[in-house]
Amino acid sequence: MSAAAIKNIFPMGFMWDTADPFLFCVHHADAYPRGNDAMGPAASLEGRNIGQDFQVKDGWRMYHGSTVPGFPEHPHRGFETVTVVREGFVDHADSHGAAGRYGNGDVQWMTAGSGLQHAEMFPLLERERENPLELFQIWLNLPQARKFADPHFRMLWAETIPVVVHRDDEGRTTRTTVIAGTLGDVAAPAPAPDSWAADAANEVAIWIIEMEDGAEWTLPAASAELSRRLYAFEGGGIALDGNAIAQYHAAELDSATALQVTAGEGGARLLLLQGRPIRETVIQYGPFVMNSRAEIQEAFEDYQRTQFGGWPWERPDPVHQRDSGRFARYADGREERP
Repeated sequence: MSAAAIKNIFPMGFMWDTADPFLFCVHHADAYPRGNDAMGPAASLEGRNIGQDFQVKDGWRMYHGSTVPGFPEHPHRGFETVTVVREGFVDHADSHGAAGRYGNGDVQWMTAGSGLQHAEMFPLLERERENPLELFQIWLNLPQARKFADPHFRMLWAETIPVVVHRDDEGRTTRTTVIAGTLGDVAAPAPAPDSWAADAANEVAIWIIEMEDGAEWTLPAASAELSRRLYAFEGGGIALDGNAIAQYHAAELDSATALQVTAGEGGARLLLLQGRPIRETVIQYGPFVMNSRAEIQEAFEDYQRTQFGGWPWERPDPVHQRDSGRFARYADGREERP
């Protein structure tokens, strides 16, 4: 197989560069300490830039949180967030009165659509041991025809997300968690209904691939002219048909070409993002993603006027009861548990 199937190799920063239909991806990995009574860190916050704490100190960050780490009340319009929580928990609250707690393999697929506010807080539930957190937040664009879809979120509980296990000729294992799309005859749970991913013809795929040391696995071909990027975010790097990709580098790939992936020393953890490009103008300003500057201005004016439904919570950074367990409570009052 020719190296021409690898279009580009580039290093990854804090915010990972993505391609249409994706807007960006962030990988949060924080070694939080024990939790206090408020479900924040049982540790001093001295020396942190509270409200803007993005520098790793002692292995963790508060982000925009002041008591509990996370992202208090903030607005969105015009796109979707796919939040994949590999370890730890996220407490959700939004301007429509919906709420939830999810984690340890769960995924929240949220369509901001016409606009909503939400908070994403990271409650530190354990008082007697550390509270590690690992999550991906992936921003997926909406086409112009769906920019004003009704806000919505869907839970993909860990128990419903398929994992495909492959063993190579030497018995070394590759495990692929299929969050979106299909792998062989295995399909992910349905995404939010207005998503670009809801149409199978768009071939949106979000996979987490975990490979043992030296494992070999074939990334299957898909249709031509999709955007396809493979992110080697942890481990000893990989080889794609013999072409070395160092740890914390990503490769832009020809989607119509199958590639043999070989894990380096210590194994590898990879994220695959794939999809048919929307091919529309993207104008992003902070939390709003639209097709023109006039629409961005309209989003600001609408938010100032309506607050996208207001904020029904007593505080901008709500967390749920420590013993709430994993749940989703939707705007219509319906409650769901895995």
